[in-house]
Amino acid sequence: MSQHHAQCHCKKVSVISQGTPNFVSMCHCQDCQRRTGSAFNLGAWFDKSEIKITGKIKKFTITEHDGIEMTYHFCPDCGSSVYWSTPILTSALGIAVGCFEDSQFAIPTSSFHENNRFNWVTVPQNANRFVEDIKSERV
Repeated sequence: MSQHHAQCHCKKVSVISQGTPNFVSMCHCQDCQRRTGSAFNLGAWFDKSEIKITGKIKKFTITEHDGIEMTYHFCPDCGSSVYWSTPILTSALGIAVGCFEDSQFAIPTSSFHENNRFNWVTVPQNANRFVEDIKSERV
C-alpha cells in the first residue's frame, strides 16, 4: 500500500495517508478561492482510518455559501491550511494536495462550482464536472 506524506510550510504539522485517495477534488467556489488565495482549492479525500496526523493545529469552522459546515485545520505557526473536515463526510478528511511531497500525486477526479471557475483554469478531461456542487447539474 502506498504512503503519502503531507506537511505544512514550516514542517511542524505532518499528515501521512495510506493508499489511494477516495477522490481528488477541485473547488472553484469563492470560499475556497478566498481561503487558499488561489483560483481553486485542490484536495485529496482519504478515510480517517488511513490518516495519521502529528503536530499542533488550530481550527477554523465556518458555514460556507452553500450551507455546508467546514472545519479547516491549519498550522498555528506558518498558517498553512493542511486539511479539512465536514459533517457531511464524517469518515473522511480532505488534505491539501499542495502539501504533499509527491509531484506525481493523483489528478483531480471532480471539479465543483464550475460556474465560478477562472476561464484559464484547465480541468482534467476525465474529471466529473459540476456547475455548482455535487447535487447540481453536470457541465
